[in-house]
Amino acid sequence: MKVKCNREKLAAAFQTAAAVAPARSPKPILQNVKFEVSDQSATLLATDLEIGIRLEVPGVEVETPGAAVLPIGRFGSLLRESTDELLSLEADAQGALVRGERSEFKLSAEDPREFPEVRTFAEQTHQELPARLFRELIRRTIFATDNESSRYALGGVKLELTDDKMTAVATDGRRLAKMEGPSMAVGGSPAEDASIIVPSRAMQLLERVLTDADAEIQLAAHTNEILVKSPRATIYSRLLEGRFPRWRDVFPGGESATKIDMPVGPLLSAVRQAAIVTSEESRGVDFTFAAGNLVLAGKAAEVGTARVELPISYDGPEISITLDPRFVVDFLKVLDLERTFTFEVKDSESAAVCRSDDGYDYVIMPLARDR
Repeated sequence: MKVKCNREKLAAAFQTAAAVAPARSPKPILQNVKFEVSDQSATLLATDLEIGIRLEVPGVEVETPGAAVLPIGRFGSLLRESTDELLSLEADAQGALVRGERSEFKLSAEDPREFPEVRTFAEQTHQELPARLFRELIRRTIFATDNESSRYALGGVKLELTDDKMTAVATDGRRLAKMEGPSMAVGGSPAEDASIIVPSRAMQLLERVLTDADAEIQLAAHTNEILVKSPRATIYSRLLEGRFPRWRDVFPGGESATKIDMPVGPLLSAVRQAAIVTSEESRGVDFTFAAGNLVLAGKAAEVGTARVELPISYDGPEISITLDPRFVVDFLKVLDLERTFTFEVKDSESAAVCRSDDGYDYVIMPLARDR
């Protein structure tokens, strides 16, 4: 193999692929990234046998096709520390030779033929949806996962697929985030109960790899794996096994909840101020809605008290609920600060529901008032 590479573009792609490789492994070859080049493309491959990635690298001039296995630590450091715009890379059975304008590095390397196979996307039946939408589905749900849960499979995002819609749900038992958006089934309808739980780590990788420049993505779900293909990458991941809570039951029933329009930016600022005086032992903030005004009150015996007022368009009876400010902030941070949303509250003991007008719902369980 012999190629010339744009160093910055190779470094960015290598850093993304290297994030998949394990820091420690009984199989040392997994602590490398495989670089495959042909006359048509240059691709980086990495896997820890649970998650895998194939990532195309732009800015590569191929002189001789071939493959090399590159160590994530030393080759990654070489790409970061070099100041050359272009690097020449040659590889054979003895290792890799990297040349810059005034530098030369010889790295020992393992046999590329020993590197595990990384899945390609050849699925006839799949879902298609905008990459921008899928990133938003991830961004608005992944923070609500719980990797410590042993009772339920909460360490991932549940995806439910239909002919024309995808729904993403995540929960840690104290709050639940749900977003849905349009998708299109290709090659046949998904099964009636088509739902999978994708590990948080795989979702984080997908959010990182997908860019706004990727117009459409293809997603194929199977019994124990998911494959996602964008114009420049293919991601493979095993799925989480186990039960996911009956998340629809979490949403309060009935029409008795009071609906209040709230501004995102001003509320985010007010919640952060009220949370300043909270502590691990006294974490809650009291939200008291009254005519034309929302009062947020926080207190901790060893810290002090806070009282923050926010004018709102509400003229109903007084309602109070105590919420964990971290959970409220998590919701507000993923919305446009200039937007508004609907805050639904029934009483101090029922879950509060936040809804935006683009298919995003967020449920927060209340805290006890006598904290």
